[in-house]
Amino acid sequence: MKRKLICTVSAVSIASVCLTGCAKNIKPGEIEGYDEGEQYLSIWVHSIEETPEGEAYRDAVNRFNEAYNGKYFANIEFIPRNDSGGGYSDKVNASVLSGDLPDVLTVDGPNIAAYASNGIIRPLAPLSDEERNKYLDSILQQGTYNNELYALGAMESSVGLYYNKDIISEAGIEIPEPDNPWTFTEFLDILEKLKQITAEKNGYPLDMTFPVGEASIYYYAPFIWSNGGDFVSDDGLTVDGIFNSAENVSVMKYFKDIVDKKYMSAVPIENLFESGRAAFKFDGAWEVNTIYQSYPDINLGVAPYVVGDDWNGENYTPTGSWTFAASSDTENIDGATELVKWMSGVESGLMLFEKTKSLPSTYEAYEQISLFTEDENYKALYEQLRDYGHPRPKTPAYPQLSSMFQQSLENIALSGKNTEEQLDKATERINDKLERYIRR
Repeated sequence: MKRKLICTVSAVSIASVCLTGCAKNIKPGEIEGYDEGEQYLSIWVHSIEETPEGEAYRDAVNRFNEAYNGKYFANIEFIPRNDSGGGYSDKVNASVLSGDLPDVLTVDGPNIAAYASNGIIRPLAPLSDEERNKYLDSILQQGTYNNELYALGAMESSVGLYYNKDIISEAGIEIPEPDNPWTFTEFLDILEKLKQITAEKNGYPLDMTFPVGEASIYYYAPFIWSNGGDFVSDDGLTVDGIFNSAENVSVMKYFKDIVDKKYMSAVPIENLFESGRAAFKFDGAWEVNTIYQSYPDINLGVAPYVVGDDWNGENYTPTGSWTFAASSDTENIDGATELVKWMSGVESGLMLFEKTKSLPSTYEAYEQISLFTEDENYKALYEQLRDYGHPRPKTPAYPQLSSMFQQSLENIALSGKNTEEQLDKATERINDKLERYIRR
């Protein structure tokens, strides 16, 4: 049954609601550019307008309105996240109850399954094979839940295993080819070889931490996947025997081994890699621009991500970023899908890269950006994303799964707690969150 608009008695609340939820009742002529005969489309984004990302979204909407003049008119609203990650998500959650969702909204990639399971977003209108083939495979995988496409990425992302070429050369180490990365065992041998060299620099072979928040699963899920493990079943509802599998136990013990052998510091050291005191670092694609702009003395390279000893070429490297999706409240799924395709398309991706250096989501955008062919580090990140990209786990309990992975890493690798017990406890807690979806 269609949810009804709920207006509160507070004058402030009424004003707030009518700026958004009542936007469905906006008539042609009430907003500049919205003309008779056009279908109105509302869109929410998670950023501040006066930022490079916000400017890119505003420009994309303006170009959409020019291209679809006479057919569609899109009106964008900026609802930034706060420091704790709320703000935008709080507004979305409140609007689910009142039926005030826009036609299109941004959704962080790992949350697509949760938004779909909770009826916040709906599948897009069908895309042709030609339209689908424009996007990186990782984008289509990320946006698909229960075999239906819900979202398309406006941008992609990746994590690099960065290395200091000067230190690696001093140690006489050769970087492997992308299709033949170091295995877990080989990487430990490399770190041991580097230990004395980096100690003389008052550093460590590896600049590595297990940060609270999304970064840990984003950076280190590849160790799970490349070792034959996983986080959750294909339907996103089962973790027992998967999250706490033997394969995952061995990965957690591997991280503990790295800490125990002092290949990394047990406490974070700011700018360890950037100051030239570490040979390797796991970090997002933004690190390339950071090094180029702020630490030009670092001779930077990107090595292939490390894999399990029995890796057989499966996809395993990090991906995922913000997407556009059609809300469950839209009464115009065809128009909403057109807007989603536009906001995630080639031109939008080019603009986002120009303004923010966010990686594009389409093959054509990469072909048009010379940096991805001329700069070896950007080229390596793109090829890793293209050839081995793997979306984060798809489950409606994703936030709980992510936090349990990070806590397990910290408890096992840093605090020395029993590996099997920690993974079993984490599995139980994720199961608690999944119960509501299993009982449906």
